[in-house]
Amino acid sequence: MYRLTVTYDHPDDPDQFLHHYRTVHAVLASKMPGLKSYDWGLCEMPDGSTPPQFLIAVLDWASKEDALTALQSPEGQAGTADLGNFTTPDKVSMSFTELTKQV
Repeated sequence: MYRLTVTYDHPDDPDQFLHHYRTVHAVLASKMPGLKSYDWGLCEMPDGSTPPQFLIAVLDWASKEDALTALQSPEGQAGTADLGNFTTPDKVSMSFTELTKQV
């Protein structure tokens, strides 16, 4: 399994960010070919304090090759191009992981 984790810092306008993410970006991202799962959620802290991040998205593919193909597809390119419509490069980070099953 190959995973892309996308972490978004707190936006200047959380309501506008969340509306765009829900209605546009998540829809675009969910259309990438070969996607096995796509989950996202707003961050929170158990004590109610402000978390370091605003939102985290996790996308899984069967293999690294599938993920790279998906990201280079028209659907993947549309999702990448959309990032500038609701965030800035300094407020988003991406990491890729080859998952190892423990149990």
